[in-house]
Amino acid sequence: MKASNFNPNSFAPESFKPEHFLWAFKDGVATISLDNPAQKNPLTFASYAELRDVFRHLCYETSVKVVVFGSNEGNFCSGGNVHDIIGPLTKMDMPELLAFTRMTGDLIKAMRACPQPIIAAVDGISVGAGAIISMASDLRLATPDAKTAFLFNRVGLAGCDMGACAMLPRIIGQSRASELLFLGRSMSAEEGERWGYFNKIVAPENLHAEALKLAGRIASGPTFANSITKNQLNMEWDMSLDTAIEAEAQAQAICMQTQDFKRAYDAFVAKQKPVFEGN
Repeated sequence: MKASNFNPNSFAPESFKPEHFLWAFKDGVATISLDNPAQKNPLTFASYAELRDVFRHLCYETSVKVVVFGSNEGNFCSGGNVHDIIGPLTKMDMPELLAFTRMTGDLIKAMRACPQPIIAAVDGISVGAGAIISMASDLRLATPDAKTAFLFNRVGLAGCDMGACAMLPRIIGQSRASELLFLGRSMSAEEGERWGYFNKIVAPENLHAEALKLAGRIASGPTFANSITKNQLNMEWDMSLDTAIEAEAQAQAICMQTQDFKRAYDAFVAKQKPVFEGN
């Protein structure tokens, strides 16, 4: 799959106008949402590629401190577009299919590798690749109407798509993940919160505001240190305890050299709230 038309050399968060999804940026928080509400916001080949390229580039954008991946007109994402993606896939040969599945996986790799915490704000339908995007986010909010389904099994495919078999058991446990991946059934918002998938359930009319409020709290924190936290959460999945403790010792020593660490100390001494600047 070829790259999108995204040009990293001309990327500016304040003025960026993507071709295949919605983007807004304010106070260090970038907001993304898919833009086909009539079809419950499906993904296309082009939107996959552009999202992948943008998330890959975010590691160079220190002005972007948090990303909110939101819903649009009552739905998060209905997965791959049936006519634009599913139909063409049935006519592809193996090399073409592998290029596609690697591209979709590259989006998830880019989301996990970008240093900014990602908040998924899920309303309504979040299925297939849409469920994967919320899964790959760092924090997840939902409305009572959220319906999350890893429905690959229901279309004749394996549940091991875009990292589901690696990440989902770590979030909700092996047996619960197995149930969702083998049956392809929907997980309700209440189940998701009880199982630890969703951090919080909020009213639909408050979803976007709650996501921005949470993003603002993170953005006002020590963003370099937060990026280290995300990196360690990723890296320590397959480390032994001894290796993880040593990795955290080195990571924390790096953070202790930042000005934000000194700012926090100075503010404590002065009995003030620290104002972090991300360096």
